[in-house]
Amino acid sequence: MIEFQRIRYKNFLAAGNYFTEIELNAEPNTLIIGGNGSGKSTLLDALCFGLFNKPFRQVNRSQLVNSTNERDAIVELEFAVNAHEYKIVRGIKPNRFEIFRNGKKLNEDSSAQEQQKTLEGQILKLNYKSFTQIVILGSASFVPFMQLSTAHRREVIEDLLDIKVFSSMKDILKTRLKASRDELKVLELKKQSTADKIVMQQNFIKTIEKDSNNDINEKQEQIENIYKDISRYQECVEDILVKVSSKEDEVEKYSDATDTIRKLETFQTKLQTKRHNNCKDLDFFEENSNCPTCTQVIDEDFRLNKTEQLQKSISKSEKSLSEIKQAISDEQSREREFSTLQREITKLNNEVSQTNIRISESNKLRRQIEQEIQAITDKLENRNTEDEKLSKFKQDLKGVLDDLTDLTKTYEYDSQANLLLSDEGVKRNIIKKYLPLINQQANRYLQMMDFYINFNLDEEFKEKIESPIHENFSYSSFSEGEKMRIDLSLMFSWREIARMKNSVSTNLLIMDEVFDSSLDGFGTDEFMKIIRFVVKDANIFVISHKYELHDKFEKCIEFKRTKGFSRIA
Repeated sequence: MIEFQRIRYKNFLAAGNYFTEIELNAEPNTLIIGGNGSGKSTLLDALCFGLFNKPFRQVNRSQLVNSTNERDAIVELEFAVNAHEYKIVRGIKPNRFEIFRNGKKLNEDSSAQEQQKTLEGQILKLNYKSFTQIVILGSASFVPFMQLSTAHRREVIEDLLDIKVFSSMKDILKTRLKASRDELKVLELKKQSTADKIVMQQNFIKTIEKDSNNDINEKQEQIENIYKDISRYQECVEDILVKVSSKEDEVEKYSDATDTIRKLETFQTKLQTKRHNNCKDLDFFEENSNCPTCTQVIDEDFRLNKTEQLQKSISKSEKSLSEIKQAISDEQSREREFSTLQREITKLNNEVSQTNIRISESNKLRRQIEQEIQAITDKLENRNTEDEKLSKFKQDLKGVLDDLTDLTKTYEYDSQANLLLSDEGVKRNIIKKYLPLINQQANRYLQMMDFYINFNLDEEFKEKIESPIHENFSYSSFSEGEKMRIDLSLMFSWREIARMKNSVSTNLLIMDEVFDSSLDGFGTDEFMKIIRFVVKDANIFVISHKYELHDKFEKCIEFKRTKGFSRIA
C-alpha cells in the first residue's frame, strides 16, 4: 500500500516563495474550500507533478512556475511503501528531481528518465493514467474511465489486476521473437551460402587439374607479350631522350635572349631620353636670340655652333635607336625560338613520363599474372588442402543445420508463449475472472447513490447498461449528473479491487468540485455516507466552493488569495 503522508510546494502556480504544506494522512476526510483562483486545486497539480512530472490540469510546464517570482518552483512529497519512507523532490528553474528512501538519495548517477522509470515501475507500481483513475476525480482535466480509449481502459485494468507483468513479458518475448526471426534469416542465408560453397568447392576441385595447365600456358603467353611491350616502350623512351638532349643543346643558344632584350630596352630608354632633351635644347636655341631668364643677347656664333652640335647628336641618337630597335626585334625572334624549343622539350618529357607509366603498369600486370600462375601452381601442389576445405564446409553446414533446428524449436515455443501472453490469452482469462466482481462493485456503489441501473463491462471493456426504463443504454446517453455517478462508482470499484489485490492500493482519494456541478442532483448526505463508511482505509479530500459543507467534514482547509499569492487561511 502507498501511504501518502504530506506534500509541500512553493513558487508553484499561485503559491509564493514560501511552502504550502498539507498533511495527507491526518484525518479520514478533509474539505478544501476557497473562491475561484484561490489555489485550492493546486494540490492536484502539485501531487501529479511531483510523482509523474506532469500536472493534473492542462498547464504547460513553463506556466507551473509562479509568474511573479519566476523561479525556484519546488514540490516535495512524502509517502511510505512497504515499511520504507520515501521523499520526492522535483523542481523547475532550476530543474531538479531527487528520490530519497529512508533518508538516502537513490540513483544519483542515473538520468531523470531512468529515475522516473524506477519511481513508477519499482516503487509506486503505478503510472499517471492509473493514478488519476483511482486517486483523483476532477471536474477539469480528469478523463473518466468511460471516456478513455479501449487501449487505455485495458491499461488501467491491467494495472489494477497486477497483470501488467504479462504485457512486459510479452514485450520481452516480442523482442526475442524478432531477434529469433532475424537470426533464422541469417541462418537460412548462412545455410544457403555454405551449401553454395560446397558446390563451388566440388566444382573447383574437378576443374583444377583440367584447366590449370591451359591457364598457365595462356598466362605465360600474356607475360611474353608484356615483355615485348616493355621492350618497345623502353626503345621509345631512349629515342625521345636523344631528341630531348638535342633540343636542350639547341635551346642553350637562345637562353640569353630575354636578358639581352632587357638590356637593349634599357639602353633604348636612355637614348630616347637623351634625344628628347637634345630636341628640347635645339628648339630653345632656334627660337631664342636672348636668354629668357637674364634677357642678355646670346652670342650668334655660340648659338649657331650649339645648334649644329645638337643636330648632329640628335641624328646620331636616331641612328642608334634604329639599330637598337632592329637588335630587339632580332632578340625577340631568338626568344620565341627559345620558347618553342622549351615547349617541345616539355612535350617530349611528358611523352617519356607517359611511356614510363605504361612500362610500370605493364610490370604491375606482369607481376599480377605471375602471382596468378603461382596460385594455380600452389593449388595443383596442394590438392589435399582443397579437400580439407570441402570437408570443413560440410562440417560447417551440419553445424548451421543443427543451430537452425534448435532455433526453430525455440521460436515455435516462444510463439506459443506469445499467444498465451496476448490479450486473448492468460490476461483475458484473468480479466474474465474479475469482470463479474468489478461489475458487482460498480452496481453496488450505483445503488448506494440511488442510481438503479444494471451496469456491466464486457471483455472488450465496452459498457452494457440497462435500466428499468431503457435497455442497452450507453454512457454517453446519460446526463452529466448520471455520468458522474457512473464515474464515481467505477473509481470506488477500482480502489476496492486494488485493495483486494494489494497491487496499487493507496490511502489517498481526492475529488475536485464533485459537489459543485453534476453532483448537485443527488443527495449530498448519501454521498457523504459512502466516503465516510464505505470507502475504507482512505484519507479523502474534497475540493469545493461550497462553504456550507464545512460541518460535514472532520477537517477543513481554506485557501485565500493574499497579495496575489495563494495561501492557507
